[in-house]
Amino acid sequence: MTVFQAIVLGVLQGLAEFLPISSSAHLALAPWVFGWQYAGLAFDVALHLGTLVAVLWYFRREWIALARSGVAILRQRKVTTPEEWRVVFLVIGTIPGAIAGVLLEDAAETTLRAPALIAVMLMIMGVILWAADRYPAADRPLHAMSWRHALLVGLAQSFALVPGVSRSGATMTAARLLRFDRQSAAVFSFLLSMPITAAAAVVKVPDAVAEGGFSAPLVAGVLAAALSSWLAIAVLLRYLARHSFGIFALYRLLLGAGILALVAARG
Repeated sequence: MTVFQAIVLGVLQGLAEFLPISSSAHLALAPWVFGWQYAGLAFDVALHLGTLVAVLWYFRREWIALARSGVAILRQRKVTTPEEWRVVFLVIGTIPGAIAGVLLEDAAETTLRAPALIAVMLMIMGVILWAADRYPAADRPLHAMSWRHALLVGLAQSFALVPGVSRSGATMTAARLLRFDRQSAAVFSFLLSMPITAAAAVVKVPDAVAEGGFSAPLVAGVLAAALSSWLAIAVLLRYLARHSFGIFALYRLLLGAGILALVAARG
């Protein structure tokens, strides 16, 4: 893999991780479309280090408050404040995805990466995202979340192992169906990405380093992912203050249709 290819993949990972358009789909499709050699799931997960740094930095004040709340829970052995409850909700929301990751790791790297399947999932989730955003009267703020809401959003996150579903798309869609406003849905989705991304990085990054060391492509890809992730978070939160998810649903439909056309053309 060249440095240029790694940067392209890093930018795709960074933008698509937090926009509801599926980073795993873009990382799987880009080598297939351009005829590049697939670097492997370990490299893809290594790029998540960049997105992890971005979400930690962008929400650094929230993470500091959450860390203090987590310590307070351990000390007092009870949950009292809204911030402490948010820690509990993040733990609850992470559990389904962690279980799914262990059970479906091999399938996520092989059978679930077929371009036609990815295209279909992009389109299906595009329609669901549009419908979830358009029809419910969604005005529930983030502080109104309950453990049931967190569990349902976490279950939605577990489906993101299928490329094309989109982790952020699935969690934001679930939150919208649960009547949370757009910005609350996005913020919880971003916060929920940290534990699952960190766990995947701990497991897979050593594999990526063992395969090629701290190579120039790996470092370039991670840096590109970090910068583009920070941009995606900042832009999306501002965008959702006034706009819907419609543009992302349309993008998913067009990309899915284009990939199906390319699959047909290649026979």
